[in-house]
Amino acid sequence: MNRPQIRVLIVEDDIVDRLACRRAISRNTECDFTVLEAETAWQGLDMAAREEPDCILLDYNLPDLNGLEFLSELAGDADEVKTPVMLLTGGDSAAVAAEAMKRGAWDYLGKDIDGHYLDLLPAAIQRMLRERQLADGKRRAEAQFRSLVEQIEAITYIVALGVNGLLLYISPQIRQLGYTPEEYLADPLLYQNQIHPDDRDRAKQAYLERRVSGSAKPLEYRLLARSGDVLWFRDQAKVVTDESGRHLFLQGILVDITQSKLTEAALQESQAQLRQLAAHLESIKEAERKRIAQEIHDELGGLLTGIKANISVYLGRSARAGKEVDPLLQDVANLVDAGFQAVRRVITDLRPSVLDQLGVWAALEWYAEQIKMRSGLDCVCHVAPEAAALEIGPDLSTMLFRIVQEALTNVVRHANASLVVVRARVEDANLLLSIEDDGKGIEQVAHRGSWGIVGMLERARHFGGELDVSGLSGQGSVVMLRIPVESLK
Repeated sequence: MNRPQIRVLIVEDDIVDRLACRRAISRNTECDFTVLEAETAWQGLDMAAREEPDCILLDYNLPDLNGLEFLSELAGDADEVKTPVMLLTGGDSAAVAAEAMKRGAWDYLGKDIDGHYLDLLPAAIQRMLRERQLADGKRRAEAQFRSLVEQIEAITYIVALGVNGLLLYISPQIRQLGYTPEEYLADPLLYQNQIHPDDRDRAKQAYLERRVSGSAKPLEYRLLARSGDVLWFRDQAKVVTDESGRHLFLQGILVDITQSKLTEAALQESQAQLRQLAAHLESIKEAERKRIAQEIHDELGGLLTGIKANISVYLGRSARAGKEVDPLLQDVANLVDAGFQAVRRVITDLRPSVLDQLGVWAALEWYAEQIKMRSGLDCVCHVAPEAAALEIGPDLSTMLFRIVQEALTNVVRHANASLVVVRARVEDANLLLSIEDDGKGIEQVAHRGSWGIVGMLERARHFGGELDVSGLSGQGSVVMLRIPVESLK
């Protein structure tokens, strides 16, 4: 079985102590030790640079430098002792040993008169080297972690779980805000102060919730760059725990979502403009319907009235003269009556005059009666007193009427229902208008492509309302419109 190879440099001016250390190390059977020796500090420093031993056994009292000075020279400009050093001190030199540990020594052994420290030396060397392996592994892991997190296009950070949320680490990507990591770490309040004032309280509250519950719920807020620019970030953080579940620190990433926020805002503005355009077109369409209905009433209705009057005069004269009335003329009179009915029906479909004259609730009650007469469907309209007392403008009245009209048209055409109920009431500061039938129900997926329902949805959204269409197969359907009462004013 191959034993570990360990190269040990002994820096000791006393030849007897060097020999004792060599013998103690050589007696160990677990490792193969190669021993190098130096009598002075400078010789030891030279050999450490040339031979690169695995560890150094350092006597504190040397003729040219003491142990602390040796450690300082060994650290060099890097200010770090990379080779594990075990300081060999006198029994009463605990303070010196403590200072040496601060300077970079990895371990120490006190020399006792009986030489018992020599028995401990091989195991102490192995322990020190194992600690070095662990430290090197940890250092490599940290380097790999830093290399990984500092390559991603996000700001990574670590925050202490104290009340003030002290920032422990921030990645170099913080430079996109115009700051260096050192600036952020030096000022404990800089991170909090760079949160947009409108988002600061919300972000602080989210941090407190994360600290208490360990929640990883993402948060979106704005940060102020040094240049004054406002950038949007998505903050995704999680509390890191140890094996026992104890909370250690908060670790998270900040992803720049400014561009997506700008795109989202542009899309929302575009949607708002499209809705405004759709509402404007609906307004134009309603005005045109009203104009056409008025023209039909005035022009075509006037012509039919004239024809009817002339026929009535002729029929009256013929009856007084005792003449037989031509059957064709009577048919013409009947056709004129049918024309009157068609004109009234067309005018009603275009723009019922009751909507402008008596208001939306009277118009809905009248339209329910029309549905009942035309289709035979039992159509009932209930308007609660608190709803009837609301003051509703002409545009909103038109919207309410058209949504009910479209819903009832769908019921007549597709529901195979025997009863449909229209209800209007006020609940929780909202006007609720529902159309409920007992028909075959509507499929949720199927109704999404219906332009009629899409039109109802857009009409409702334009006035700040919400429209929901639901139903179950064989159990009927419900169209529910909800509008805040504040929007009616």
